[in-house]
Amino acid sequence: MDLFDQTLGKIKNWLPKEGIVNYYGKIFNQKESDFFYENLLNTIEWKNDEAYIFGKKYITKRKVAWYGDRDFEYTYSNATKLALPWTKELLDLKKAIEKVTGETFNSCLLNLYHTGEEGMAWHSDGEKDLKKDGAIASLSFGAERKFAFKHKENKDKVELLLEHGSLLIMAGKTQTHWLHRLPPTKMVKRPRVNLTFRTIVT
Repeated sequence: MDLFDQTLGKIKNWLPKEGIVNYYGKIFNQKESDFFYENLLNTIEWKNDEAYIFGKKYITKRKVAWYGDRDFEYTYSNATKLALPWTKELLDLKKAIEKVTGETFNSCLLNLYHTGEEGMAWHSDGEKDLKKDGAIASLSFGAERKFAFKHKENKDKVELLLEHGSLLIMAGKTQTHWLHRLPPTKMVKRPRVNLTFRTIVT
């Protein structure tokens, strides 16, 4: 019965309307998750993120990295990044989530949150570089963090807890009708690494 419940959970859409969010839970065991967590912390070319708001440059405590099939450009917050070539471990993770979801991806934006006090404000991933209504796969390692969605019109909210080694998929009209964020919290002291696999169109 437990296996049946887990299968139902994997296909459940957490959004009540106008979008698709599937939470697969932990797709890697503890040993695998710990390995990828340590590897990503130590091998990814992390850099503090930059944003330009009303012409002023802001540097975040949160660090980011951008990888892809080739040197894709990706622009958000008025800053442009050039994709680095995949590492072996990133390719392994890409293949694993493509097998689980049946989707394909050609790039990955990684975020490193050092503690719970680093988060992400409400936003949607609707940049012109991304495949319209394409799936975005969010893989989490490290500290468990709450993740929230808010409907752009009626302000309905949905919250999930993203576990170490877990996978979440956003698809369909999610980016059109919903915002999402990673709320800051003083309760979490450990780092979290988040990988968002995407499809860039050229």
